[in-house]
Amino acid sequence: MSRLAAYRARRDPGATPEPFDAGAPSAGALRYSMQNHDATRLHWDLRLERDGVLLSWAVTRGPSLDPAEKRLAVRTEDHPIPYLTFEGVIPRGQYGAGTVMLWDLGHWRPLDDAGRGLAKGHLRFQLYGRRLTGLWDLVRIRGRPSEKRENWLLVKAEDDAARRPDPVARHRVSVSTGRSLDQIAAGDGPVPSGPASPLKLPDPVEPMLASLVDSPPEGEGWLHEVKIDGYRGMVHLGKGGPVIRTRNGLDWTARFAALVPALAELPARSALIDGEIVAGAGAQGFSALQQAITDGGPFGYIAFDLLDLDGRSLRNRPLTERRAALERLLADAPPLGLVQLSVALPGKGADAMAAVCAAGGEGIVSKRADAVYRSGRADSWRKAKCERRTAFAVIGWTRSDSPGRPFGALLLASAEGQGWRYRGRVGTGFSAQAQAELAARMAPLTRGTAPAQVPRAQSRGVTWIEPALMAEIRYAEPTADGILRHASFQGLREDKMPPLPPSSPAPVIRIAPGGQGGRVIEGIAVTSPDRVIFPGCGVTKGDLAAYYAAAAPLMLAHCADRPLALLRLPEGLAGERFFQKHAGRGFPAQMRTTPIPGEDEPAIYVNTAAGLVAGAQMGVVEYHIRGIRRDRADRPDRLVFDLDPDEGLDFSQVRAAAIDLRDRLADLGLPTWPMLTGGKGIHVVADLRRTVGWDTVKLFARAFAHLLAAEQPGRYVAVMSKARREGRIFIDWLRNDAQATAVSAFSCRAREGATVAMPLSWDALDRTDGANAYDIRTALQAAPGIAPDRRRPVSLEPAARALAGG
Repeated sequence: MSRLAAYRARRDPGATPEPFDAGAPSAGALRYSMQNHDATRLHWDLRLERDGVLLSWAVTRGPSLDPAEKRLAVRTEDHPIPYLTFEGVIPRGQYGAGTVMLWDLGHWRPLDDAGRGLAKGHLRFQLYGRRLTGLWDLVRIRGRPSEKRENWLLVKAEDDAARRPDPVARHRVSVSTGRSLDQIAAGDGPVPSGPASPLKLPDPVEPMLASLVDSPPEGEGWLHEVKIDGYRGMVHLGKGGPVIRTRNGLDWTARFAALVPALAELPARSALIDGEIVAGAGAQGFSALQQAITDGGPFGYIAFDLLDLDGRSLRNRPLTERRAALERLLADAPPLGLVQLSVALPGKGADAMAAVCAAGGEGIVSKRADAVYRSGRADSWRKAKCERRTAFAVIGWTRSDSPGRPFGALLLASAEGQGWRYRGRVGTGFSAQAQAELAARMAPLTRGTAPAQVPRAQSRGVTWIEPALMAEIRYAEPTADGILRHASFQGLREDKMPPLPPSSPAPVIRIAPGGQGGRVIEGIAVTSPDRVIFPGCGVTKGDLAAYYAAAAPLMLAHCADRPLALLRLPEGLAGERFFQKHAGRGFPAQMRTTPIPGEDEPAIYVNTAAGLVAGAQMGVVEYHIRGIRRDRADRPDRLVFDLDPDEGLDFSQVRAAAIDLRDRLADLGLPTWPMLTGGKGIHVVADLRRTVGWDTVKLFARAFAHLLAAEQPGRYVAVMSKARREGRIFIDWLRNDAQATAVSAFSCRAREGATVAMPLSWDALDRTDGANAYDIRTALQAAPGIAPDRRRPVSLEPAARALAGG
């Protein structure tokens, strides 16, 4: 049955002006509207676009911006997409007879899977409307079995848009035509928006431009703004406006038409505003803006300067006065809305730069607080860019047209699942010596085919190589397709060389029935139980299997139902070792597999002692876990910082660093527990509620690690380079990624002594002298007395806001 069957059954297309065509889904962000409906009882209709229809609720008293106010929202039938902008009169005798006003219009974004939220009765979403913005919740009320209607509550969440003046009392006319309900009922025409007596549009002005510098200015008297990655937009308000011009004076009003209504509402008879046009509805980055231009929106506008207001030039006034006037002009604009004031941070430029770069920002623009506005490039505005650096595999090279250059550009890829993803080319940043060295290193790696899927246009004339070299690349940002923008070669990563693919499939040991010379542990026949795995301490395969059987009650609390990576040593510590993430032929039934959305092959998981023992039978020594459970692969439930010290550091320094991280994370509201790695480091772990995705967790981890490294550069480093790690501790935040793993608690380590990754309390850590203090013969006996105090999982969002200074 059609999703619109109930809608159409209630209405006569020959008697009502309401739309009947299904309409076309949005090309870009999902759309939203709210209509004021004067029917039998005055109410507001919430419409959220999803799966080609509009999900609909009747909100009896209208929306409230007070989080303590819970407004009843009755679920109604799905509506066609053209109803999104419907405004008019439904005739008497028709379903829903009365006057309908388009009260708000914009976009929405679910913070979780919308289908899952609707099914469980809690839909959390972000609104990007002209009037309603910010975070909202729809929560279903459990009704009586006999009750036919589906009742929900619409509740505003706490954020910058909360606790503002009552929008129902404030907005009494249409967002599209400016008409009241009475005027719509009377058939009156649209009411012009904006001031009653506008002045002429300000003349175009060449914008002021910032000078590029290597580092932000020192000293007081500067305001530091986050560098915005968008299009410069000069907004002219007045008679015949708004008009939006580019930095070159081109009229792009039609291209950014979605911004015009919000700009027209600003209370100025005339104005000239300088700012940046960005992608709207929560999208980030320049590639998202390009896609929004293709789709016709959504957009946002970040205003940072005011040049003219109500016929008076402000260009000779200091920046602080211009910003104060701009702030007054935008005072009534909804927070988190389409038009926003840029954030300007006083204080030291280095501190602002460190915070922005740690959070993954592009850089800052520092402006003298007393500077006047002068067209053209000026030293009183200075921009400093953050460097994004990542190691990528080199998968090929192109010939150079320049004599003496052994190649023109390198083709790059990053590991993804069991393969490689193409990330673009890099053709700058090479010295002559680096080019010669790279050419020599690439020569023996030549292969006939591309290691990754590369567009045909990018494959012409390429010499492909095995992905065995890793290059450090500086770049601006990735495009929507993951291609690096403005890539520059920084050097080879000798410390991060990917292994060549094995020439044959990894060996798999089949489980044999118990017999002469074997042992049965947890129902698993362990063959060759006397084979020595750890020669130095005499630990055998049978000892390891017995340890995992005994450790299961403790270990499964950490690793059950998680995708695993297995470190296998079939011949023991002295033989071959390899990681395995996917099951092969002959894998024991006790080691199960589960599909992971977006991945080609199912992942391995265990949830019984027999599964752990079966792994030991087939040569598994170490169990490594991902930060997810298999039922919600898109929602991590742990945050891990791996403190990896330089060889020369004493364990007491690592222990002190772990305590430092504990205290810093506790200040952000994240309780943690430590785990000895069984090697030389410590993991600091926070248990998370599954409320955010990997992008948020990874961004937080990176920002936190880089912030500590910036504050204590003599103690910490947040990049993997061994050269930069000398005498320092590497805060490895890279464990917090969808494909990354970390050793499981109570896993044996493939190190001499059969050491164990040991979780413990902070008090016990204070009494511990080494990260390898426990082995398979001592760990389980000690565990009850040193167990960590694991608190309830917490949401990462408050900590992320606190880290960002919000």
